[in-house]
This record gives sequence, C-alpha cells and structure tokens, in this order.
Amino acid sequence: MRNTRDTQLLFDLSKPGRRAARLPACDVPESAIEDLLPASAVAAAPPALPEVPEPQIIRHYLNLSTLNMSVDTHFYPLGSCTMKYNPKRNERAAAMPGFADLHPLQPAETIQGMLHVLYEMQQYLSEISGLPACSLQPAAGAHGEYAALLVAAAYFRDLGQTAQRIKVLAPDNAHGTNPASAAMAGFNTITVKTRSNGGVDMEDFYKKLDDKIAVFMITNPNTVGIFEKNIKVICEMIHDAGGLVYMDGANMNALVGVARPGDMGVDVIHLNLHKTFSTPHGGGGPGCGPCCCTAELAPFLPTPRIVADGDKFALDFNVPESVGRVKAFFGNFGMMVRALSYIQTHGFDGLREATEAAVLNARYLAHHLEAEFDKPFDSDPMHEVIFSHKKQAATGVHTLDIAKRLIDYGFHPMTIYFPLVVEGAMLVEPTESVGRQDLDAFVEAMKFISQEAQENPELVIGAPHTTRIGRLDEATAARKPVLRWRKDMETMSKSA
Repeated sequence: MRNTRDTQLLFDLSKPGRRAARLPACDVPESAIEDLLPASAVAAAPPALPEVPEPQIIRHYLNLSTLNMSVDTHFYPLGSCTMKYNPKRNERAAAMPGFADLHPLQPAETIQGMLHVLYEMQQYLSEISGLPACSLQPAAGAHGEYAALLVAAAYFRDLGQTAQRIKVLAPDNAHGTNPASAAMAGFNTITVKTRSNGGVDMEDFYKKLDDKIAVFMITNPNTVGIFEKNIKVICEMIHDAGGLVYMDGANMNALVGVARPGDMGVDVIHLNLHKTFSTPHGGGGPGCGPCCCTAELAPFLPTPRIVADGDKFALDFNVPESVGRVKAFFGNFGMMVRALSYIQTHGFDGLREATEAAVLNARYLAHHLEAEFDKPFDSDPMHEVIFSHKKQAATGVHTLDIAKRLIDYGFHPMTIYFPLVVEGAMLVEPTESVGRQDLDAFVEAMKFISQEAQENPELVIGAPHTTRIGRLDEATAARKPVLRWRKDMETMSKSA
C-alpha cells in the first residue's frame, strides 16, 4: 500500500505554528504599513499559506516527483514527439557560467563564444539538411514552420507574384499546425488526399496543382511514420509550376546522416532541436525550431544573421529583403548549446547510427505487435509505427483504455488519436534511446493488454488501477479546471 500522506496538498498537511525557518528579530526600525503603501494595496489579513516544517516540505515535493513519468524514469514512446534521452553532459555544457550568465543586450565583442556556438550550429544544420542558409531565431517547430512560410511569402512578393501565389497544398496527414501557419502567412490551404499505403495520392495532387500554388507542405517521413517515396517527383512538379516545397522537419530523427531534404529538392525546412537533437522539451517548452533554406531564399530569412569575419563573429541586421525578426534575440540559447554538444559528441557516424537504431526500433515493434493490433498501413515504418484499436473495439476497449492500462504496466502511454486519418490511432516512437530489453518489455505489456481486452475488458476500461488517482472525468477536468487551492476545499475533501 503506497504511503500517500506526504503527497497530500500542503494545505492538508498544514498545522498552525509549524515553521520551516525561524528568523531573528528584525534590527531595522519598524514603520507603519500605512506610511509605506496606499490603503488600497494593503490586504485585510495575511495570505492563507500552509504552515509546514522543512522535512515535510522536502518529502512532499520529492514524493510527488516519484509519481511522474519522464524520459529519465520510464520508456516514453510519444509518437511524433521524439522524446529521446537527454545526455547529461549536454546539460552540463549549457549550464557553464560563460553561457548561462549571458545577457541579450551585451555588445557583440563580449559574447564571441556564444556567437561562435551559434555560427557552428548554423553550419552543422545546413550540412545535415542539405540547405546552405540557416536562421536559428524560431523558438519552436510551429514557429519555424511559420517563419518558413513568411520567407516564401517574401520571395513571391519580391517576384511580384503575391496576387497569383495564394495556395498552399498540404496532405491530409500533415501536422495540424501546417494550415494554421499557411493562413497566418496569407495563404489558403488545399488538402491533398493520401493513399492506403500512407503516401501522397499523386492523382489528387496532380489535379490540384496549378500556377497559383505557392508552397507544397510535406512532413517526411509523414505523421503515420512512412517515408514519401515520390518526394523527388513532387518537388520537380512543384518547381515546374513555379512553387516552393516546405518540409516539416519534425520527423528528421529518421533521416539525419542518411538522407538530406535539400538533395530531394526541398526548398525550406524547419528542424526541431528539442526533438531530433535531444534537447529537453515538454510542458510547452523550451523549444527551438531553426529554419534552413536554399541560397535563393536566403535573403528573406529572419534577422539578425550571425556572420564570421576570420575568427570574429557579428550580428548582421542589414538585410533589406529579410522578413525581419520573428522573436527577440535568439531565444532558448541553452537548447543550441545542448544540440551542438549532441552533434559533436556523435559525429557523422554516430548521428547516422542513431538514425538507423531509431528506425530499427520502430520496425521491431511493428513486427512484434502487428498480430495483436491493427496496423493500418502495409508500408514499412520509419522511426515510428502506427496502430489502431480496431481489433479491441469489438469488446468495448478503445485507444484511451489501452493507453491508461499501459500506465499500470509502468510505461508512459504512446500518442493517441493522432493523426486523425486513423481512427483510434496509437502512434509509437521508441527512438534510438531504448534498448532491446525495454522494447521486449513494452511488447509483452501490449500483448497482455490485448489479451485482457478479449478476456476481461472491464479491467482495461477501468484502468489505471495502480496510480494514486484513478480514471478521471477528463471532459470536466478540461472544461472546469481547478487550478488553485481555495479555503472551501478543506470542507469538500473532508466530506468526500
């Protein structure tokens, strides 16, 4: 039986008079509060803060931390998120005082080390993507995607084709941010169908291709984990029509060191440092989504640029055709330090090996689970594999139930109900961080759940059973969230 005492609310643990510290008497002359602040700024009474001793505070937060699932504590197979292990040497590099204590308004001559890091990062990402120009400004994947479309809009504006180039084509399995970014950049999105094998429906693509196309947006491998084999043909056809190809780089963990988007004909791409290059992410940040492009589009990239003059580095704001800033300064600089450490630690051979291991791991799961779970696409997956609840739904067990039951077996659930093109989708991405023993344990757990769904479906539908809090009413939690403690909660908890 788990001891839940120290994971109660601090307000429930509070007792009047308890203290975490006792301060000496004040040696400064006291002044009446009314002499210091206007009456409107003075509360009628002190805030109702919990009164708890230091050992209990420590136990409270430490015990809460043990209830979390993280990349460091569990197999964390979130599909399309690339939640790989974050090497601790990269954390130490980012925490070095010379990096951590910088101020964004320092003169360039005092931040040469930082600018050198950024410059090297640009060079590495250009080599990895096969695209010669790079901006490190975008702060996340969707932000990099948006920056790429701003660059495309500026390019067509420079050509005098703004009125003509109004359409963006995107497959129906694209990331949901794609049409949103297109709309914000001033384009209309046209959806292209995908085939039963998970690739672009070339017939539908050809029907919708005309001289009003500005950009074709494609995620490759796509959101069902399958590589688009017609990518070079698609790029050629878009270019013949006068358009550009943007590639969503969220799934680059399947390509690094093996294939370069620029060599396929892609014009502009964003890269997720917080996915492919192992910098930590989750909970809304921190992120980093650099944008790489062809030399033809380079003049339109955001400013400032990092330029080198011998062994000196500077910020270049004098780029008249640029879309300008897309955010203040360079955002989450520590993410770039971590990513550079990751790249230099691995080297070319190591990056390629990591990619190959990520693909191998996903195919290993696909092979061992396709008998128990519906696999909607026959094509070999790349770095992630998608299943559905089709075989379990007949007994009333659905994707959410399977995900909740996985928690009982000690695994963080996979991504569920995405992408929308697969009903009851379960998108699993093991990454290269996971060894065969963990893969086998995950396979075993999934097979147990499949068996339970047939023999005892109520057990799965009621999961999780081993957590401190069981199945919640998630709709009510989303619509009526309780975000802070209130005094009346004491009465509510005692009557419950």
